[in-house]
Amino acid sequence: PDSHGFCSLGTSVDCVRAAMVHSKLIIAQVNKRMPRTFGDGIVHVSHFDYAVEVDTPLPTHGGVPPSPEEAQIGKLIGQNLVVDGATLQLGIGSIPDAVLSQLGNYKDLGVHTEMFAEGVINLVEKGVITNNHKPIHRGKIVSSFLIGTQRTYDFINDNPMVLMKEVDYTNNTAIIKQHPKMTAVNSCIEVDITGQVCSDSIGTRMFSGFGGQVDFIRGAAEGIDGKGKPIIALQSINQKTKDSKIVPVLKPGAGVVTSRAHVHYVVTEHGIASLFGKTLRQRAHALIQVAHPDHRESLEKAAFDRLKTMPCP
Repeated sequence: PDSHGFCSLGTSVDCVRAAMVHSKLIIAQVNKRMPRTFGDGIVHVSHFDYAVEVDTPLPTHGGVPPSPEEAQIGKLIGQNLVVDGATLQLGIGSIPDAVLSQLGNYKDLGVHTEMFAEGVINLVEKGVITNNHKPIHRGKIVSSFLIGTQRTYDFINDNPMVLMKEVDYTNNTAIIKQHPKMTAVNSCIEVDITGQVCSDSIGTRMFSGFGGQVDFIRGAAEGIDGKGKPIIALQSINQKTKDSKIVPVLKPGAGVVTSRAHVHYVVTEHGIASLFGKTLRQRAHALIQVAHPDHRESLEKAAFDRLKTMPCP
């Protein structure tokens, strides 16, 4: 705690504060290595029933260099779908890092996200990310939780530019859609030829959570300035099985995390499929064009069987 008795939740405000509010017993693990962050994570020691002092290094997650396919996806998004003054939502991973690496020549970008990406730091240092056009928390990077390298933790420590908020705030669609040119980039497991997105399961088997994808894709789609860009980014094939990630229909039992009504763009290493306002025939055509070339013919045949008509622009 500081000289006034306040502690910081540091890297993970997300649902932790809400859990504390509703808990009957609160045990704090006080770690002097935890970065001190601003926002909703400031808690007075009087709220703790017990406190255990530790000196433990924080877990780190180093960036993995993007594959050639991921680098191309980042290039397509960074050079074609991001504009000056946009507000970004990106998670961590090779594709978000690849996107961020392409943004060095933009001006006055902002960040409102659920999870903080380390690539943001480079853009802050270059003066690209200023948050000057955000109508809410102007000048601030808003996030809910993060993991990164020691460089990340050093950057956020006692940094008033970074505001850590509860997840029910960061992921609130009513908040997200107020940001100018909201550009949300999320990944998935597979997409069907009409634009339905599965992000959490392989058939009936749960594979991962989907985090704030629904919230940010919808928030960007409903942007009050009409300039939001909801983006799903994925490699065209599974690199291990070589199966197409763009499929005629989702696997039986697979969950539709993001509806086809909210996805505007699907990006693979082969291009950008623009889906908004298009018929099912047009959607199928656009998605097949960004599928892996080895699978396009079979997808066209399957699309004809499903739609009873040929996909067309």
